[in-house]
Amino acid sequence: MVTLLNICVALIAGLLMSRLAKVIKLPAVTGYLVAGILIGPYCLGQLGIEGFGFTSMESVKSLDLMSQVALGFIAFAIGNEFRLSQLKQTGKQATVVAIVQAVMATILVDIALIGLHFILGPDKLPIPTAITLGAIATATAPAATLMVVRQYKAKGKVTDMLLPVVALDDAVGLVVFAISFGIAKAMTQGTFSMISIILEPILEVILSLALGLIMGLLFTFFEKWFHSNSKRLSLSITFVILTVALSMLKFEVGGVHVGFSSLLVCMMLGSVFCNICDFSEELMERTDKWTAPLFVLFFVLSGAELELSVFSEWTVVLIGVVYIIARSVGKIFGAYVGAKGTKCAPTIVKYLGITLLPQAGVALGMSLTAAQVLGAEGAVIRNVALFAVLIYELVGPLLTKIALTKAGEITPNPTDARVANDDDDDE
Repeated sequence: MVTLLNICVALIAGLLMSRLAKVIKLPAVTGYLVAGILIGPYCLGQLGIEGFGFTSMESVKSLDLMSQVALGFIAFAIGNEFRLSQLKQTGKQATVVAIVQAVMATILVDIALIGLHFILGPDKLPIPTAITLGAIATATAPAATLMVVRQYKAKGKVTDMLLPVVALDDAVGLVVFAISFGIAKAMTQGTFSMISIILEPILEVILSLALGLIMGLLFTFFEKWFHSNSKRLSLSITFVILTVALSMLKFEVGGVHVGFSSLLVCMMLGSVFCNICDFSEELMERTDKWTAPLFVLFFVLSGAELELSVFSEWTVVLIGVVYIIARSVGKIFGAYVGAKGTKCAPTIVKYLGITLLPQAGVALGMSLTAAQVLGAEGAVIRNVALFAVLIYELVGPLLTKIALTKAGEITPNPTDARVANDDDDDE
């Protein structure tokens, strides 16, 4: 009963805050995140009334499965942007930009935090911590970006480049994190493993894409058995949930840890489906409408998970501020260099980097891995990542909206403003 009440409260709070966000011209996703903070353990949860907000972080985590499913549908929707007709035009550019901006963010964060290490001392900021945070800087949140694009119906060259870059960013981030984290572990524990540094991250990317490919082919095959829209929609939902479940599998073969990235798997599922199924666009639209409340719940839960307690430690705040500044510069400058080098349109060169700032689930997953392995140093990494996610999730969607507006890709006019607003409510 309490769980169902929490779900209802989360949805109501998210919807109400989205109305307020619209009044003050903020993206709806920001309203959902603020709603989560308000009903989370640090605000209404302090009252201790079960069913009237989340009274503890454990009660938020109890709905983690729903967040995983929602993220799967978000990745599935992003996969729809990888249509071969479009990739022929932007595929090479998106790949180069994704790699350059991710590596640039890592390099600048590493330099800034290693410099801060010499100021604060090894007790406050060890070198392995700085290196690991540099790797976490690669990650970009696809969920918030996709929601802003959908809410404002953004269309144009920057948007066409943005979604593939965000999707590819996950694969690049996994490899960079594994290499940097392997070096950090070697410095901390005195052991060096080429398997964990090189083989495992590459294997995770390859296996994730392979699993997504297989599920996409099966999905398309079975989809042709049904002709009614309701049954096709039901099968679509089933396959995305099944794919999320399979992507959670982890096992060990000959000392090599094998796992999957649910984001990559579900992106590949969507990409395969949209390229080989004739009626994929219509089905994607129906799936988007069905998942609207699930996405609201996902972002409210994301807001409730944000740890406000990190503000109590001045070292975490200082390291977090330096991390945010260095990562932001790296993302913006890296996207600029990558776009300029591949001769992208001027609007892409100028505005793409700003849209890549949001950071959430993937970064928190990386920080959790570090916290489990590195002990006290890992706890610092986790807290800094939580602080950065808190800031990025609240500010990032707004910056994405501003960048796309300045690029001329969000241009509602007076005659259709009312229709657009009505559609926004559905997001």
